[in-house]
Amino acid sequence: MKIGLFFGSFNPVHVGHLIIANHMATQTDLQKVWLVVSPQNPLKPKKTLARDYDRLHLARLGIGDNPLVEASNVEFTLPKPSYTIDTLAVLKEKYPQHEFALIMGGDNIASLHLWKNYEQILAGYDIYVYKRPDYELGALADHPRVKICEAPLLDISATYIRQCIKEGKSVRYLVPDAVLEYLESGKLYK
Repeated sequence: MKIGLFFGSFNPVHVGHLIIANHMATQTDLQKVWLVVSPQNPLKPKKTLARDYDRLHLARLGIGDNPLVEASNVEFTLPKPSYTIDTLAVLKEKYPQHEFALIMGGDNIASLHLWKNYEQILAGYDIYVYKRPDYELGALADHPRVKICEAPLLDISATYIRQCIKEGKSVRYLVPDAVLEYLESGKLYK
């Protein structure tokens, strides 16, 4: 099975994430998409992150019963910060029957050259890139392993959602209903 790995903080997961995941699972040759909940992105500060298992739970709630998308906690037991190349090695060893590919936004492909062992990633894995407004794709967009996809995008950010929650404003329609219900019933991001 060819599985697309969509890495992210998902802090929290929102409809924009899920639209991209579903699009990649239904409009490309990927057969399934895993939302890989990252404990810590090496290029982002950890202080704004909700607990790992809270974000994983929200991702699972958001996905609901979609059989083409699932949430993964594979990085939870790896050294922090998480490096994609290390996660890929673990997944390849744990699931040799699957072929893995990466899913990322145009902002990430432009900075891929900053990633640990990015040459190995490009040599061994297809990368599905969804364009993002106001970001140049950069030189690596022409690499033979990079596939540019026209995915539907929403201008939503998890930062904006967290700010709304903190200010007591509604995030209805920005997150799936099950995520909204969970967020409204607890203290997460408040």
